[in-house]
Amino acid sequence: MKHIVNSPQARDLRSHLHPFTNLAAHAEVGPNIFLRGDGIHVYDDAGRGYIEGLAGLWCASLGFSEERLVDAALRQMKALPFYHNFAHKAVEPAIELADYLVGKVSPPMGKVFFTNSGSEANDTQVKLVRYYNNLRGRPEKKKIIARRGAYHGITLAAASLTGLQYSHNAFDVPLPGFLHVTCPHYYHYAKEGESEAEFVARLVAELEQLIESEGPETIGAFIAEPVMGAGGVFPPPPGYFEAIEPLLRKHDILFIADEVITGFYRTGRMLGSDTCGIRPDMISMAKALSGGYQPIGAVMITDEIHEVLVEGSRRYGLFGHGFTYSGHPVPAAVALETQRIYDADAIETHVGAISPHFQARLRSLGQHPLVGEARGVGLIGAIELVEDKAGRRNFDPGKKVGPWVAQAAMEHGLIVRALVNDTIAICPPLIVTDRQIDQLFDALGAALEDAQAAFGTNG
Repeated sequence: MKHIVNSPQARDLRSHLHPFTNLAAHAEVGPNIFLRGDGIHVYDDAGRGYIEGLAGLWCASLGFSEERLVDAALRQMKALPFYHNFAHKAVEPAIELADYLVGKVSPPMGKVFFTNSGSEANDTQVKLVRYYNNLRGRPEKKKIIARRGAYHGITLAAASLTGLQYSHNAFDVPLPGFLHVTCPHYYHYAKEGESEAEFVARLVAELEQLIESEGPETIGAFIAEPVMGAGGVFPPPPGYFEAIEPLLRKHDILFIADEVITGFYRTGRMLGSDTCGIRPDMISMAKALSGGYQPIGAVMITDEIHEVLVEGSRRYGLFGHGFTYSGHPVPAAVALETQRIYDADAIETHVGAISPHFQARLRSLGQHPLVGEARGVGLIGAIELVEDKAGRRNFDPGKKVGPWVAQAAMEHGLIVRALVNDTIAICPPLIVTDRQIDQLFDALGAALEDAQAAFGTNG
């Protein structure tokens, strides 16, 4: 694609290394440049508007023009644009946000540690698991079990937790000490004739066998998204977490809930852990913590874990972990205001009221000849495209049907994201209305009709 010399597009190609982008294709395709947002819509440099059907990257929970968040950032920028929280110093927004979260979450948590992203939060979890077990005199209890298909971030440690091949290719991850078990997706991973209850029993048995074969004394933690997000949007099968938790307690294995996508009402409750009945020992947060308006993440831990960390300072002095921007006052102020808006605008009630319509429109796409499965919970969902509906067989990956549908959706004024297995993820801002839900699914349905004409099906 030709671009005018020194245009934004040309400068992007000249100077900008993009994350999560096919770099070879980008040189040919060039960037889509977005200039502004309003409500659930974003607008490109040609002035065209799109429904942002993935809330940006699962994070713009309050849309793209919430003035109360802009004002919160401006007030804090004028008062104290930066200060740190090292060495007994503190900033008020971080104090207030931590206190709010400790008082609000249902699984009892005692302390909050702030990061700048979900990847940093999960990277911190890995370090805490190691530190915690060293302090308890269990230096071998360090391995962490995750699931294939999970997404937990992209630093070296977080990418090692992640169970997606694209995050591993040529990066020399997973690092040693990271284990993965079967993705709990019944549609693809159940054996022929296996009931959902039997599928769950097999996955739990697999986890128990892995713990026993590795040695319970070597397993420090198990990490799970309540609803698997970037791997394909997989709600847990009934009874899955209920069976796993006692197994973890039996072997004194910490349970880390990755709430980076599922936190803050996405699944209908404040946390996905609430929706799925999970009681974790540690929680990772980011994204909708600040509505995506500022980069901030968080780790929450129980009082019992914190007491061990305090003992570490009695032994070693400094707790030697943190970031320059941990609890940065501007992101903390914006995140605190985000929580206040959730409360003031009764976002949980709103999501509860509109999510049945969202899920009904989502499930109706399951009847389309190209859709093998439509799945989701609350205001998150996905459709998986298949070539053979009866046989549950995906298209040849080389056809890139998922990306094709995502591009076709843009032609109909909708931005969605193509994931692995030609899965199309849908995750609109929480402020979406019933009418906008209809517009979103009408556009996605039109893109599917375009794909039907282009690719056909034998299902």
